[in-house]
This record gives sequence, C-alpha cells and structure tokens, in this order.
Amino acid sequence: MQNKYIISVDMGGTKILASLINSRNGIVARIKKPTNIEAGASSYVKDIANIILKLSQSPKLKNDKIEAVCLGVPGSVNPHTGIIGLAPNLGLKNFNMKLKLEKLIPFPILIENDVNLGALGIKNFGVGKTSTNMLAVFIGTGIGGGIIINGKIYRGKNYVAGEIGHVLVKKNGPKCGCGRKGCFEAIASRTAMVNNIIKDIKRGKKKSVLSTLIKSNQRIKSGALRDAINAGDKVVIKRIADACVTIGDVLASITNLMNFDMIVLGGGVIEALEDFMLPIIKKEFQNHVLADSAKGVKIVASKLGDDAAIYGGLVLAEEFLGIKI
Repeated sequence: MQNKYIISVDMGGTKILASLINSRNGIVARIKKPTNIEAGASSYVKDIANIILKLSQSPKLKNDKIEAVCLGVPGSVNPHTGIIGLAPNLGLKNFNMKLKLEKLIPFPILIENDVNLGALGIKNFGVGKTSTNMLAVFIGTGIGGGIIINGKIYRGKNYVAGEIGHVLVKKNGPKCGCGRKGCFEAIASRTAMVNNIIKDIKRGKKKSVLSTLIKSNQRIKSGALRDAINAGDKVVIKRIADACVTIGDVLASITNLMNFDMIVLGGGVIEALEDFMLPIIKKEFQNHVLADSAKGVKIVASKLGDDAAIYGGLVLAEEFLGIKI
C-alpha cells in the first residue's frame, strides 16, 4: 500500500530543518543545514528547494507519495497568499515565498508562522492533545505565542495573533528587536537573560562560571545556562529567576483575559531548564491570576522540541488540502 507523506520545513534564522513525515510513521528522514541569509533571498530559496528535492529522493520513500511541502516561517505570513510580511531574522519583507518556491519544486506548498505550526504540533501530537483552548509560548531568541481556540489555530484579522513577546511589560524598559521599549521578550527571552548576565559579570558584581565564555566572546547557549545553575552560579540563578517571575506575571494576565485550559512552554531554554524555571513560573502565576481563571489550568513543558513545528505541518495539510496524512 502506498503511504502518503509531507515534507515539513522549519525555516529558522540559524538553520533550515526539513523532515519527511506522516502521522503514522512520524519522522522517517531529515536534513539540517545552516541558514545562509547573507547570500540573498534568491540563494536562500534555492537552498530550501534543494533540501526538499533531496528529501523527496530519500530511499525511505520507495513508491510512497509526497502530498505537500509545509513551511514554518519565523515572522508574519499570510497562509492564503504565501506572502511573508516580515521575517527579520531571514531578511525577508513582503516576499512571496510560495510563488518563488513553486517554480523550483513540483509539490503543493503551504506556509505558516513557525510558532503557529509549533502550537498545532503540540495540540495534535504532543502534550496538548487533551486541551481545547491552549496557549503555546516559545522562549528563545525572542518570545513567540500560538493560540488554539476550540481546537483550531487563531490567526487574527491580519494573521499576526499570538505576538505575546510584544506585550508591554515595562514602560521605557529595555529596547526590543521590534524597535519599541519594554516588550516581554526584551525582558524575559533567553537573549534578555544572557544580556543581563553579561552586564552583571562585566560590571564585576560577582564571579560566574560563564566569565571565560564571555571574555572569549563565545555564544552562551541554553546548555551553558543549565550548567551554571547546576554549579550554583548566583549571577545566572538571579537573572533567570527574575525572568521567570516576569513570565509568570504575563501568563497570569493572559489567563485572566482568555481563560485557557492549558499553557505549554517550549523553546531551548525551557527544554534545558524546565526543572528550575517551571516551579518559579507557576508560583508567580498563582500569585497574580484570578482564582476562577486559574481553576483547572495546566502549565506544562512541551516535549516535542524542534519537532513541534515539523508535526504542525501535518495539521496544516489537513486544513488547506483536506487530506489526513
């Protein structure tokens, strides 16, 4: 019997991750390649096309069929037209990715915001299976949100719903990548945590196990933060705990507004530091959420990692093509 598959592509700012997947067998093959945005948009589109074509020739396919290619974009996108409004990490603005890619590959192309795809993946294939109204929040370079209402993704009028990272937290606070000041992600993203840790260490406030990495201008990743916490690093512990308090406050406010039944936290920093971060987030959440809003709300960590958006492609194919894969 012929199996059906899709190729699901996570168009990250640092890497392109493409997987051959269906709901029966899961991920059967994948390719990962560094993103080369410096080469320009045309070269970037060709890179994605080449990865897709290579996966389509995988020996795992045999006589099976690829029904669609689903793209997850780190930015605003209209899933009906395929136009990327703005993807700052990719240097793309008002760019019709669907149209460009259709000229290079023979498969139907679907396109969606990567965080929305992550939320769909979690809702249908992860810890969100039992939820009806769910908020997925991904904490990393920035902070992104995906909203599920009555089991379906909520995109909003202009397809930009879920931008929780740009909720105002502190008037005239730190400058955000969006150009405004005091946004949630400018205060509580992994980037913000690391920036504050670096400032503290450079000011000579306290010793830190990360000092050597900072002096050599190495990138501080989530694993390094986890190791520092395990070593009892006071600078790192304080800055991450402060971020967790902000996260708990924002989630409480959003819950008072939307009354979700589940909040799922994802992203590399949550994956690495779940045991440290979640208790602080939950405690602060309870301090500020209304009692009736909090009843039955589950705050949990995603277990799908980078594959959340990959699995979300299966849901997108069902929505736009009417096929269950």
